[in-house]
Amino acid sequence: MAKSNLDLVRDFPYYEDNNVVYSENLKNYYAFRVSGYDVTLGYILNSVVEKFPWPKDIWSIDSAAQTITLVAAADADPAHRSELMAQSIAEAVKAGCFEVLKGWRNEKYPVYGPGGEFLLEMERCATPLFGIVSYGAHMTGYVEDSTGLKFWVPRRAKTKQTYPSMLDNTVAGGMCTGEIPFECIVREAMEEASLPEDIVRASVKSVGCVTYVHVRDSRAGGEIDLIQPEVEYVYDLKLDPSVVPKPCDDEVEEFKLLTVSEVKEALARGEFKPNCSIIMLDFFIRHGILTPENEPDYLDIVARLHRRMPHPTVTHC
Repeated sequence: MAKSNLDLVRDFPYYEDNNVVYSENLKNYYAFRVSGYDVTLGYILNSVVEKFPWPKDIWSIDSAAQTITLVAAADADPAHRSELMAQSIAEAVKAGCFEVLKGWRNEKYPVYGPGGEFLLEMERCATPLFGIVSYGAHMTGYVEDSTGLKFWVPRRAKTKQTYPSMLDNTVAGGMCTGEIPFECIVREAMEEASLPEDIVRASVKSVGCVTYVHVRDSRAGGEIDLIQPEVEYVYDLKLDPSVVPKPCDDEVEEFKLLTVSEVKEALARGEFKPNCSIIMLDFFIRHGILTPENEPDYLDIVARLHRRMPHPTVTHC
């Protein structure tokens, strides 16, 4: 059955839609906190809490309140909290508790508190277990001629741990600790698509961001129902027809130039990685391809592309 555009942007339930359904869903998760900060930084699935070998001197678990707190001294700095987190994740790896931890990246993702304060960092592949907000940058590379727009669309390698063989955005990547969106997209453009740095720096345009709370399914690899809130900074790059993206690593099998109709058909078949579907719809809205006149769910789709995050976020200014 074909997916509607609204189907492509459905994510974790909204409190405003149905507060009972929202509250019932939250009962499946513990709130992740850090001592000294009265704010929820992420949501941890109940089954993860049960399986994780939490070091007792590092974590405080309140089953009644459904909270789990990283315990650190009042004067602890980010480096110390990060070390406590690293020790905890190492115990889980040693115990072989979780499939997602088999996709070790040696990349660190930051965790921010109120006001965008940097609290700690953790191994990228562990972030879905803690349900923290992660940040990334996505770029749509396209050409335009007398026949209209065409998009450079890569197919992910069949060996990828996450979303193998699905369609992706031209360039996309997660932002590690200390990285800013623009530099992330320049780096990923070279690493994933062999796009010359000088072309990207000179011509890429920052066009906004999308925010959503994704719930991982089996296509993501590893445990399902993990909450994954994401902020994706969005870029457009209009390319000369002579510039052809090419795979530069083992993450992409091929690039194909697809028409608007071909992209729409692939979206309806569910061929795009979920968050990449969101980026394509955002492009369609910004360029007048998807309009209030041709999309009955236009208002709902636009709103769901810009969800207010349930956790603290940071400005990358």
